[in-house]
Amino acid sequence: MGPDTADSDTLMRKSAFDHVRTLIATHGTLSAKNLAPGFTFAGQRIPLLNPQRGIFKPQTMRYLLSIRTVFPKPGARIWYDDQRRVHEQIDRGEDLVEYAFQGTNPDAHDNRWLREAWEQRIPIIYFVGVSPGQVMPVVPAYIAGWDPKALKAMVGFGDPATLDEQRFADTPAARRYALYAVRQRLHQATFRQAVITAYGGRCAISGLPEPMLLDAAHIIADGDARFGQPVVPNGVPLTKLHHAAFDAHLIGIDPDCKLHISDRLMAQRDGPMLEALKRLAGERVRLPGRARDQPDRERLALRFEQYRAAR
Repeated sequence: MGPDTADSDTLMRKSAFDHVRTLIATHGTLSAKNLAPGFTFAGQRIPLLNPQRGIFKPQTMRYLLSIRTVFPKPGARIWYDDQRRVHEQIDRGEDLVEYAFQGTNPDAHDNRWLREAWEQRIPIIYFVGVSPGQVMPVVPAYIAGWDPKALKAMVGFGDPATLDEQRFADTPAARRYALYAVRQRLHQATFRQAVITAYGGRCAISGLPEPMLLDAAHIIADGDARFGQPVVPNGVPLTKLHHAAFDAHLIGIDPDCKLHISDRLMAQRDGPMLEALKRLAGERVRLPGRARDQPDRERLALRFEQYRAAR
């Protein structure tokens, strides 16, 4: 490989990373629709991944560009009840996670791409599945080990605080720091998708069905060791406006799922949007279909006490 080829690969890789970072800033988690257009380099469209395979190198690039782990489509079990191995490894604090080879031949071209990325310390994109059809990109990631006997590679995460893709986390402390950032993002993304899916993709207050305008609001903040877990009964899907009002204790939800509006809002007179908020007083939030997904009464009681204390 000549120097021009190496330089071209580096420039294309940076263009791909910049494009994915822009998609993350816009959408958070990404769908096949978000990823299908790929990215543009020197007037040419280049794919970000192969929809049929998890290990991908564009024909125009010298080295591996991306790997992918997906959630299966819903079947007998509802997907957000399942745990997946990469999630479990990240949750356990393992600074490197396993990635299975394609097939059983270490010399297959997909698996050679993994080996080359490991040997050459090539930064890559890791698309981690968070729900059927939704992935959370990790940029940069890297191949930290390649084991032909176990038919797996080890994947590490780059420093999220730098845009220098070549700066790998080579020490245990650096890898733990990178892992912590990825784990936080993964929890948030998985929690959001699970909560919004449980409520049929609608805001629990307004019924708005636009996912891009919905957040998964925690009932009890995730910093609370006892009640702050990223589980569906600790979440409510809200529009960004309702989420902000809920977090500011301008809206409260009591243990019977009835809505309360703060005196501060009730006393104001400032147009139709505020009047729409005020009319929510006494209404009940929309609940998910499964009883096990409904807001936990104990968590609601604790949060409602915070609302009352802030009045």
